[in-house]
Amino acid sequence: MKTEQEGIVIEVIGHIAKVKISRHSECKNCGACPGGDQAIVLEAQNLIGAKLGQRVFIEIKTTNVLKAAFVVYIIPLIAIFLGAICGGWLARKNIQLVQVLQIAGGIIAFVIAVLFIKFFDKSTNNNKKIQPTIKRIL
Repeated sequence: MKTEQEGIVIEVIGHIAKVKISRHSECKNCGACPGGDQAIVLEAQNLIGAKLGQRVFIEIKTTNVLKAAFVVYIIPLIAIFLGAICGGWLARKNIQLVQVLQIAGGIIAFVIAVLFIKFFDKSTNNNKKIQPTIKRIL
């Protein structure tokens, strides 16, 4: 599934254009992140040669958004849960340390998950398949 957004090209560097788009109605109503009413700037592939100041339609693949949401929200939760289980397993012989090791295991696993997310973010920034693409000039 793909989503198209309208925006204005504010900078062009080679085959990459920075496009300023206003958030759509779902973003404005959600309130999960700050600045729901503000415009955002995306880097998009500019294979059709859009120029500075032109209004364009960019295509964003919805599956990529869902994958990113899974990585950012679900993986840390799973990591905390598994870290707490591992901490409890390590403390199986010393009942007094169970909670301490469960908490420590959860924190360590969470930190590892955050490092994984940072690595994932850097690796996806250079991936042309998931980068938004300018599809047409208005």
